[in-house]
Amino acid sequence: MARHGGGRGWYGKLIGAALGVTVLATGASVWTAQAGAAGGSSPKPAASAAPAIKPVDVSIVHASDKGARGVNITIDDGPDPNWTPQVLDVLREYGVKATFCMVGTQAQAHPDLVKKVVAEGHRLCDHSVSHDTAMDKNTQAYQSQQILDAERMITKASGGVRPMYYRAPGGAFTPYSRKLAADRGMRPLGWNVDTKDFEQPGADAIVATVQRELPNGPTLLFHDAGGDRSQTVEALRRVLPWLKEQGYSFGFPVR
Repeated sequence: MARHGGGRGWYGKLIGAALGVTVLATGASVWTAQAGAAGGSSPKPAASAAPAIKPVDVSIVHASDKGARGVNITIDDGPDPNWTPQVLDVLREYGVKATFCMVGTQAQAHPDLVKKVVAEGHRLCDHSVSHDTAMDKNTQAYQSQQILDAERMITKASGGVRPMYYRAPGGAFTPYSRKLAADRGMRPLGWNVDTKDFEQPGADAIVATVQRELPNGPTLLFHDAGGDRSQTVEALRRVLPWLKEQGYSFGFPVR
């Protein structure tokens, strides 16, 4: 899988903030435990237990739940207050549901958009806290922090809807990260057609890439953040009706 590099450095600026969230969350947990002990009383049981998380297959999925003539539209790196609403408008215009692979800090910053994505029938995917495309070279503890903190951020921003998939930034999966995500009910998600829209090659080039590479498989990769995505919006406006004309149905990655 290609590792996206150019034009993506803005995520590095978010790493410090993301780690700060982890530290604060840990501190809050410790304070709560200590407060309970100091009070000398047992904690009250929760009113209702959270639903059990069902593990899913650890393999990286590409297939569509619509079968051989199905395609999966996947949108990475948002939500973004400028581009995500425009992408949603195009998807709504053509009656298409997509999978949004969200960066944790972006979800935390724009919970209204996360809720809008869910309300319009799209699915959520964990795309790590800070979009570190070299996270597979880091420790298991770091990988865990990136995946689990993003899961919490996205779930909180959505109002309680958990991500159903995990897509490693730049395809930086490891056996450990895949199993961790799968144990949390998030199927590792790959792609077959990398439109390279993050390089801003022009809407014509993005459309041509989809048409040329679609025989490689059904999962298409687009972006709604990380830079100017006007070309992506225009390309989607042309690709979606073209796919329908070719007899494709729009689905979600299998789980």
